[in-house]
Amino acid sequence: RMPNCLLKLTRVLLSHKPWTLFILIFVFVSFAYIKLYSGVREDPRSRGPPHGLSSEISCAHYVPSSLDIAGGPSPATANVFFVETSEQTTPSYLFSCSVESAARTHPASRVLVLMKGLAKGNTSLPKHWAFSLLSCFPNVEIQPLDLTELFSGTPLAQWYLQPQRQQEPHFLHVLSDACRIVLMWKFGGIYLDTDFIVLKNLQNLTNALGIQDDDVLNGAFLSFKPKHEFLELCMQDFVQNYNGWVWGHQGPELLTRVFKKWCSLRTIKSTRCKGVSALAPEVVYPIPWQDWKKLFEAVSALELHKLLKNTYAVHIWNKLSHGTKLEIPSQALLAQLYSQFCPATYVKMKQD
Repeated sequence: RMPNCLLKLTRVLLSHKPWTLFILIFVFVSFAYIKLYSGVREDPRSRGPPHGLSSEISCAHYVPSSLDIAGGPSPATANVFFVETSEQTTPSYLFSCSVESAARTHPASRVLVLMKGLAKGNTSLPKHWAFSLLSCFPNVEIQPLDLTELFSGTPLAQWYLQPQRQQEPHFLHVLSDACRIVLMWKFGGIYLDTDFIVLKNLQNLTNALGIQDDDVLNGAFLSFKPKHEFLELCMQDFVQNYNGWVWGHQGPELLTRVFKKWCSLRTIKSTRCKGVSALAPEVVYPIPWQDWKKLFEAVSALELHKLLKNTYAVHIWNKLSHGTKLEIPSQALLAQLYSQFCPATYVKMKQD
């Protein structure tokens, strides 16, 4: 026999047939909608990142399933490194673009963003749109930077532990110079400053660094095999000839000093000697630092193509350019680079 409560419910429903039909249709439509919505969410391409993606950023829309923007898969899988040596945990548009462009052009590589400001052992990232956006890329990993651990086992270990170093005027920049040399020596791969926009896959530029301008090398881009002797000499020079009070002494000037000794050169030129290449300026520094304002000038698509024909990445010279307002959208060189090589970041810039 049917329970009394069900009998009463049946009598009520039968006595109100129009309402019964309406309720049944409503329940059916609601159930179908919930199932459909759940099915969409189960598509891995539409899942948000693990660190709280903002509702205005859609991973499925902005991050294609096949990141073949550079014209094919990476020929190798060496890591790509970015480093933030300050306590800063609010990445800029340029920071986001740097990482996004590297992730898109190196789909088979781990793109490691090491940040001193992240608490070690904390599994969640700070709530910031850039972390949400970059977490959409399956090859991007954002991790804490443990400097004591990084420098251990190298000539720089004792240097870092000297407390007076932190009183020097350029300490954060010197610390960044130290990190990139040690990262390349320990692990190999590619190092990039967070003010680069990457246009092409960099993996075929091995044991290489770029010429900034006449007689000066720059370490904003480095690509080396691990434990390379050239980097070992750089670490030795870093400690033996240390001067943290002179801008660039531990960075471009150090690399230039060591390369000249390495190749027995008086002046720097585009060359390869003893397995290390000094790349011509147009490869990664197509805009000289003296001409940084050109980044904000309008250029045609044809001019842009000619300018970047032999270029793998563009250094934006953030130390000089960061205070200049960029119109978005516009035909400015930098705006076009954002649009083409970090489209997700570009969309966020337009929204803001």
